[in-house]
Order: sequence, then C-alpha cells, then structure tokens
Amino acid sequence: MKRYLVTGASRGIGRAIAERLAAPDVSLFVHGRDREALAKTCRLVEAKQGRTTALCYDLRRAASVEKLLDKVGNEPLDALINNAGIALVKPMEKITLPEWDTIFAINVTAPFLLTQRLAPKMLSGSSIVNILSIAAKTGFPGWSGYCATKFALEGFSQAVREELRPRGIRILNVYPAATNTEIWNSVEGEWPRDKMMTPDEIGDAVAYALSRPAGVAVENIHLSNLTGRL
Repeated sequence: MKRYLVTGASRGIGRAIAERLAAPDVSLFVHGRDREALAKTCRLVEAKQGRTTALCYDLRRAASVEKLLDKVGNEPLDALINNAGIALVKPMEKITLPEWDTIFAINVTAPFLLTQRLAPKMLSGSSIVNILSIAAKTGFPGWSGYCATKFALEGFSQAVREELRPRGIRILNVYPAATNTEIWNSVEGEWPRDKMMTPDEIGDAVAYALSRPAGVAVENIHLSNLTGRL
C-alpha cells in the first residue's frame, strides 16, 4: 500500500494531485483548512477506490504541524507533496510584517518542518515533491512576498536534494506557470485565466514523476501553457 501526504488538497492543484494519485493500492493523507472542501476531495479519491485520511490543520502554526505529523504516524511515506501555499499580491512598501510572517510560515516553514520530520523515516525510492512556481525563478512586480517564499523554498529543496540523494530519496521540484485556481479570485486586476495552466495538468505531471522506477529521478518539471506565458 502506497502512502502519500498532499498538503493544500482541499481544492485546486492539491485536489487535482490527490485525485490523480487515487488508486486501490494508495492511502492518501489529504490536508487542508476547509473541512467541507477537504471532505469533497476525500469523496473524489474514494470514488477511485483510494483510501483517505483528512487532516484539517493550520500550517501557520508549528503546533498544528506537529498534530498533523502525529496523525501521519511513524510508518514511512512513499511521497510527501508540499503543495499548500498562499499568495500575497501588493506593492512591497504596503506589506505588513504579520502578512510577511504568515506567507513565510505557510510557504516555507511548513514544508521545512514536514520535510525535516518525515524524510528521516522515508526509504530509498520515495519522493518529496515541492510545488513551486515560475515565481521561484523570476521576480514579478507586486509579488515580492510570494517570490521571496518561492525562491527560499527553491534553495532549500535544492540543498536537501543533495543531502538525501545518497539515501535514494528523490526531490522533485515543479514549476508551473500561472494556474487557474481560486487564488485568482482575490487578486486585483484582469487576468487571462483561459490561458493559464489547469490544476489537472500539474496533477498529471506529479503522477508521472512518481510512477518512475525507484532508480529514476525526475528532478525538475517546468510547465507552461503554449497559448500564453504568465
């Protein structure tokens, strides 16, 4: 039985990944903060005969991360998928310190804590997947807080990849272009969402990488929509 943990799985990319990985021989720990939305994800996974455990915790708080880890238990995971994230879109001079602390807590500190605690239990051939962004490679005006977190997670994951390589643990970094999720509902401005990636496309890419033989590492996947680069 494969054991996967997907954070931020109540909707969007996380839900698409969970649904794509669902199978009779898979046990999925799906995390989110919205209980109702998370329950829908569980139903979608179970419709494909996958097993689910819902983990409704706030990753802004280290104590909540600890509770999540307790629920996952000591049995090794086959994959940790660090997907949960939030956006902060405003000019640099208008970002408050609490906003800065919150986006770093969710986008950087939570993946660090989960990786630090779970990686030592993982076996050769298992994987840690970090859903990054083209914002981990390029800065965009008004997105300084978001870019800072993605650049930070990029550096962390590259270093951890080399630390874990001797143990046969694979680190996959996924860099999607702008993806049509609910995150855009709260972003001011007009955005061509019909030209964006879809969550299912990211889910397919993750599933492909995890399906490779244990000795094969797909380390970086860059995804863009040919109809427009965002």
